[in-house]
Amino acid sequence: MKIATWNVNSLNVRKPQVLIWLAQQQPTILGLQELKQINEAIDGSEFTALGYQILLNGQKTYNGVALVYQSALGEPSDVVYDIPGLEDPQRRVIAATFGDLRVINAYVVNGESIESEKYRYKLNWLEVFSKWLAAEMAQHSNLVVMGDFNIAPTDADVYDPERFKDAVLCSQPERDHFNRFLEMGFTDALNRFSSEEGNFTWWDYRGGGYRRNHGLRIDHILVSPAVQAKAIACHVDKEPRGWERPSDHAPVVLTLA
Repeated sequence: MKIATWNVNSLNVRKPQVLIWLAQQQPTILGLQELKQINEAIDGSEFTALGYQILLNGQKTYNGVALVYQSALGEPSDVVYDIPGLEDPQRRVIAATFGDLRVINAYVVNGESIESEKYRYKLNWLEVFSKWLAAEMAQHSNLVVMGDFNIAPTDADVYDPERFKDAVLCSQPERDHFNRFLEMGFTDALNRFSSEEGNFTWWDYRGGGYRRNHGLRIDHILVSPAVQAKAIACHVDKEPRGWERPSDHAPVVLTLA
């Protein structure tokens, strides 16, 4: 079984690439972020033709998340489209249970800059998100949380730590939240399986970021202990980042026995 996450930075633009990647890699479940489309604007028939179904929580212009899953899995249960109890117009979360596997796909707030209101919104959002994940962990032994977290957990996850020191994505309060996930019992799957230096998931379009490997590791797959026991590999598939008109993110892929 392969579970993957990919911030596509507009499904309208990147849909052909997503379909090619699905056909090539055949993940069991794929979480998408930054759809930038409402549900009604997304034609699911092309996914169906490849043997997939899609759960959507879209939003025009910004945000939006989806879970694409193999039709053979059957209809998922306990589908959640936003963080329960959080009144938020931004579509950032979708979750579903496939058999005994609970999957949460999230697009965490970027935060813009540490001086901005968006940064305070990010920290508040992470606080609520953390409490929800703790409740989900207590309820589901087989739990995968994936997505664009917009947090580089350590200096090793940044191409130039000095440049990003105390900046958004790398500030200590953000990293503290990520560490809280690990303290709950989650394993950072990519960090567990890859010690490769410069193993980034995002590269700026500007300044030849991808060509120079000036990137950050901000896309993550977190797994509960029961899922970690089945994990055999996790890697960044950098190939789509080199395609024409790519997303600025690359997929992260977890393989389970």
